[in-house]
Amino acid sequence: MEVVQVLHMNGGMGDTSYANNSLVQQKVISMTKPITEEAISKLYSSITPRSLAIADLGCSSGPNTFFVASELIEVVDKLRRNLGHQSPEYQVFLNDLPGNDFNTIFKSLPSFLNKLSKKLGTGSGLCFISGVPGSFYGRLFPIKSLHFVHSSYGLQWLSKVPERLESNKGNIYMASTSPPGVLRAYYEQFQSDFSMFLKCRAEELVAGGRMVLTFLGRSSDDPSSKECCYIWELLALALNDMVSEGLIEEGKMDSFNIPQYTPSPSEVKSEVVKEGSFSIDRLEVSEVNWNACDRGFSSPDAFRDGGYNVAQCMRAVAEPLLVSHFGDAIIEEVFRRYKEILSDRLAKEKTRFVNVTVSMAKRKG
Repeated sequence: MEVVQVLHMNGGMGDTSYANNSLVQQKVISMTKPITEEAISKLYSSITPRSLAIADLGCSSGPNTFFVASELIEVVDKLRRNLGHQSPEYQVFLNDLPGNDFNTIFKSLPSFLNKLSKKLGTGSGLCFISGVPGSFYGRLFPIKSLHFVHSSYGLQWLSKVPERLESNKGNIYMASTSPPGVLRAYYEQFQSDFSMFLKCRAEELVAGGRMVLTFLGRSSDDPSSKECCYIWELLALALNDMVSEGLIEEGKMDSFNIPQYTPSPSEVKSEVVKEGSFSIDRLEVSEVNWNACDRGFSSPDAFRDGGYNVAQCMRAVAEPLLVSHFGDAIIEEVFRRYKEILSDRLAKEKTRFVNVTVSMAKRKG
């Protein structure tokens, strides 16, 4: 699997699109808003640039794409008014892999810029927005050209499927039944990727520039813990059922692995300290329900609806990976079974995603 080519969220505005199934991600961005606001405020107060360059890495498409940029610009505009400063101009770079639905983003640009202009009022600087296709595990921008980097739910994705996963039979990700060598291979790939990410951003950020990164992660030290692997184990159940019925080849199942690693806070901190270009301001853990629409009801209908919502959310994320490996003929049946499995589990247990957020500044000198 060539991850750079096949990893992208479902595009468009249809029922299975990321745009219509990304409420969990929106909630996470809202939850981490105080950390992001604090970081951009510290940046502006210390540098006060005439032109402020912001990069959102792993921007995807849909309503969340402009959410962060809009919030950051509003915070800076309020701050500069309070300080009596002239408004900076804003340069916003939206990055994702080449398969991302940039067309939907560009089509909604005029509407977004018009709303932003009305919200900020007179005296606010112009906002310029660019799409930047490419992997953030390499250089994307000129040296010392950025002031602020944001990424939410992007950095758990790896640059490639780790090597040496042949023994991970019956699983599609790290699981409680995965051999130690599989867990080690995943962790080493994360270390390599995140270290490269930090090195590239250190070159692209100005001295004193800041980053706020949110990973889908875990609070436990166990990389195969239920809190980060369970959602994939349940999808593996659906796939394995289809293998047992002859609908999917066993060899196909055994050779499929998700290119993701959900780090703990200590693993994130370790790589930042080791790379050495950044000082950590804040490192925090939060949680969000698998079912972003959970209202706390416990009726059979609520659990069925919850199973549907979670399955749709996961489909928007995982379908392109599954199609590239298994073909599209199995997709409807896989997610029908997955929905049933999820509905059953949601009725029996509390299920949450764990988020690890780190706010850091590039060291000066």
